[in-house]
Amino acid sequence: MTKKNRPASGAQSRAIAAKIVFRVLEQGESLSAVLPEETQPLEVSDRRLAQAISYGVMRYLPSLNQLIAGKLKKPLSGKLKILNSLLLVGAYQLYFLRTKDHAAVSASVEAAKFLGRKNHTGLVNGVLRQLLREAPERGDNQQRALPEDKLHNHPRWLAEAIKQDYPDNWQELLFNNNQHPPMWLRVNENQVSRAAYQQLLDDEEIESHPDDRVSSALRLTQPVAVERLPGFSEGWVSVQDRSAQLAGFLLNSHESHRVLDCCAAPGGKTLHLLERHQFTEPLTAIDIDQKRLQRVEENLARQKQPATLICADITATDKWWDGVCYDRILLDAPCSATGVIRRHPDIKWLRRASDIDALVKLQAQILDSIWPLLKDGGELLYATCSVLARENQQQIEHFLRRQKDARLSDITEQQATLQLLPAADGGDGFFYARLKKQQ
Repeated sequence: MTKKNRPASGAQSRAIAAKIVFRVLEQGESLSAVLPEETQPLEVSDRRLAQAISYGVMRYLPSLNQLIAGKLKKPLSGKLKILNSLLLVGAYQLYFLRTKDHAAVSASVEAAKFLGRKNHTGLVNGVLRQLLREAPERGDNQQRALPEDKLHNHPRWLAEAIKQDYPDNWQELLFNNNQHPPMWLRVNENQVSRAAYQQLLDDEEIESHPDDRVSSALRLTQPVAVERLPGFSEGWVSVQDRSAQLAGFLLNSHESHRVLDCCAAPGGKTLHLLERHQFTEPLTAIDIDQKRLQRVEENLARQKQPATLICADITATDKWWDGVCYDRILLDAPCSATGVIRRHPDIKWLRRASDIDALVKLQAQILDSIWPLLKDGGELLYATCSVLARENQQQIEHFLRRQKDARLSDITEQQATLQLLPAADGGDGFFYARLKKQQ
């Protein structure tokens, strides 16, 4: 292939990013499912680029759509819809990446050929060049300011739900949802102290910051590959958000307790409990998804931790429960995941308002199903990675009205329940409530 005919550098990574965006927006697939499959043929650097672009498009979709729509005579439909995804990819590059403008346009035009749309390279070129002519100058951070979106690049139903629950700080919450999340580590304090592990990170020139409240949590200044983490393969440390790490402390479990971890996959909370306690009876972890349960098994193997794993519908207790009640139950309930949007920005476009109704119903069903499995005097920790009151505070209030032998056991002296919101240098959005069964 002559130099003249050689595809522009990075064209394949742009084409694959466009495919990923298309599969999420048009086919309803999740980024976490599509990314590994689509980026597999790419070199590591191109894989990271395709991932960064795909995530960026999901974060700022309405503003990017606004840019593109103004340059098209009519919406692209049918077989040309993939070009709309490619234009989103191109627009994101021009506004957010440090790539030279001409290189970003050229690579996106060439990407159309990878997508089988050779006859439409002129359209891609024309739209992106027009965008570039009208784009504002780059700021000090080398990025351009997007058109303002009144809903902060969220779907209307979600923005309104968050505004209703958080009338005083809803805009800050939506803003934080669009930021890059920090990478948090959970130090296995049974193996090494957090201070000692922080020194190991320092020796590798990996800067970290301890959390004030969670004794096992370290925040990295910059994300790194897990292969760079000292002792990762030996189980000295795991990657887990600091808000999620609280579950291991709030459950109030003891070595003598019989413990059930519901909806356990991928197993971060399971492992944390096993790191903190040498249970006399193996912890039971249950999940309905066999594939995700394999992740739990892999994580247990990495740290050589014992547990009883069950693949079953948690509500069908007659199919899996042995009839012996539990001292402690951790329920990491299926939820909208609206507290982890900054890690999974596709959630904004995959969720629907009607999904919340279904999830609230499922959460209530699970709570009612497993409550009889708890011993008198035992405790159930209810957790979600949601910020919506219907799934959290209101769900617990309704449960307490249904179950007369349940009462709320305060999370702290100041707080009956705990609602955490995503913060720039903090953890994800999480909710915790501790329920005690009266004797």
